[in-house]
Amino acid sequence: MKNLIIIIFALLSLLILYSFVYKIDKRPQNITLIKVYKNKRLMQVYNRSTLVKTYKISLGKQPLGHKQFEGDNKTPEGTYYINGKNPNSLYHKNLGISYPNKNDKSFAKKHKKSAGGLIKIHGLPNGKGKIGKLHLMYDWTHGCIAVTNKEIDEIYAATKVGVKIIINK
Repeated sequence: MKNLIIIIFALLSLLILYSFVYKIDKRPQNITLIKVYKNKRLMQVYNRSTLVKTYKISLGKQPLGHKQFEGDNKTPEGTYYINGKNPNSLYHKNLGISYPNKNDKSFAKKHKKSAGGLIKIHGLPNGKGKIGKLHLMYDWTHGCIAVTNKEIDEIYAATKVGVKIIINK
């Protein structure tokens, strides 16, 4: 019995030591690519070709199809870039997405409409952070990609302006 207690104590000690020495940091570091899968409501962040983390997301109120015009509440689809960072957003923090691109503007112009803009990856509305993951129950943005405040904090810290974002159907 005494030997069993010593073995258990030794194993617990090794486990605690391992957790301090080899602590795995689940926060992304140096994001070099962002991929969004609208139909799955997922966003994945990469460092080079290595998937670092996957986030559940909310999208625009009309999530099906590519954003075409201002006010359509759709999230764009295609390849864009992070074109800005705002630490004082109305939605906690945000990363700007380079929508609209030349093709988006041209399409909207042909239809005599505005393509819109101000598409972001952002947190929750200021003062509503306690909602947390409950925001995932429905698509509520005006075309943006929403995560929790904790999640945008870690994404924001690890992402530089110029990072590619690929938004898939």
